Amino acid sequence: MEAKELRDMSSADLARKLSELREEIGHLKLKRATSRLENPMKLRQTKRDLARVETILKEKAVQGGQV
Repeated sequence: MEAKELRDMSSADLARKLSELREEIGHLKLKRATSRLENPMKLRQTKRDLARVETILKEKAVQGGQV
């Protein structure tokens, strides 16, 4: 997911996406532990997407506080 796409989303949508990504990471970790994860890079990419969402949420919070 591109950062540009995320910046166009509202804070509520980003919060929803954040919870979805956290849940997905949990499922991927479980699959990895049971050796059924077909694509190990999926976990890494999902973690990066989570970090992007968290960063953009913080940017919006700072930007909202200064305006």
